[in-house]
Amino acid sequence: MKEICTVQYQIIGVIHSPFTDQKRTPIQSAFSSARGTVEVFPQYSEGLEGLAEFSHLFLVYHFHQAKPGPLTETPFLDGERPRGIFSIRHYNRPNPIGLSIVEIEKLEGNILFVKGIDVLDGTPLLDLKPYVARFDHRDGVRDGWIDAQQKREIKDESATPENLLGTE
Repeated sequence: MKEICTVQYQIIGVIHSPFTDQKRTPIQSAFSSARGTVEVFPQYSEGLEGLAEFSHLFLVYHFHQAKPGPLTETPFLDGERPRGIFSIRHYNRPNPIGLSIVEIEKLEGNILFVKGIDVLDGTPLLDLKPYVARFDHRDGVRDGWIDAQQKREIKDESATPENLLGTE
């Protein structure tokens, strides 16, 4: 077995959203119409040059309230059985790194105003990457176990762990 190394990242900003409880936060940005802001720390603001020309971007962030969990977890969209953590998008992961695609509404100084946020308020930002349809879209994609789901049309903030799992 190879030696495990440690990797460190610098937090480049903080994500602000209306969500303060994991159970009440949309499980994916595609299910959210919520607005939020992404505050990029001033020392990194020069890196925002040109980003406002894009309609969407990837947020790469640290799940700061995640807890180490098992390598299998029951997905919110499939309460039938546990699945491998790498085949689901649960926040309790070996490396608690999150990824969301959000719409850029505007950029003011070092603050991005975004729509479609699915992140807890105060989440540390690791990186931003522009969404480029030509690079990021793929035809013929298989969605694994999700393809087999016969779930109702899920929209907006109803797609939360609390609503999908029926817990209050």
